[in-house]
Amino acid sequence: MPVIRVTLIEGYDEAVRDRLLEGYSAVTRTVLEAVPDGITAVIEEVKASNYRRGNQRKSPKAPPPPPEQIVRDYLAAMECRDLAAAKAFLAPNFAMVFPGGARFTKLEDLIEWAKPRYQRVGKVYERFDTVPGMNDAVVYCYGVLEGIWPGGTAFAGVRFIDRFTIRGGLLVGQMVWNDLDAAKAAL
Repeated sequence: MPVIRVTLIEGYDEAVRDRLLEGYSAVTRTVLEAVPDGITAVIEEVKASNYRRGNQRKSPKAPPPPPEQIVRDYLAAMECRDLAAAKAFLAPNFAMVFPGGARFTKLEDLIEWAKPRYQRVGKVYERFDTVPGMNDAVVYCYGVLEGIWPGGTAFAGVRFIDRFTIRGGLLVGQMVWNDLDAAKAAL
């Protein structure tokens, strides 16, 4: 029956504290295979005036949005082709790899590459999974693609998986797997 105790400086909002407690509980469940009802997670808070690190007073730093939200917002901007909004989610060293080994560092190059592949594409999400790490978070999203082929025929139900790497609240990498080529060949 594990008990996790976390000490924070006062000032983090409830959503952040909930994310932290859920994360500690999930890691404990994974590492120890503890039953969920047997895991206790507690946040204890101290006043900022009672906390120093390096002999300096500290206050809570606003955390970035949850990794899943960063990915969802980026994908929404890309789907409506709002490149300015999408670029705001990207780290300077961002790179993406698409089926067939197509590698891009600029969104404009991706869109140019995609032009002969389809007129329009959208994603229907089945699930998002976030894997936390010491330096990066990894978010997997998967579901099906729907859209219109270059000749005007609609398609739907084409499987996809995207893997995003997030560091410091920005996307540093995206890897894409999908069955678009197989679906197109079946026409």
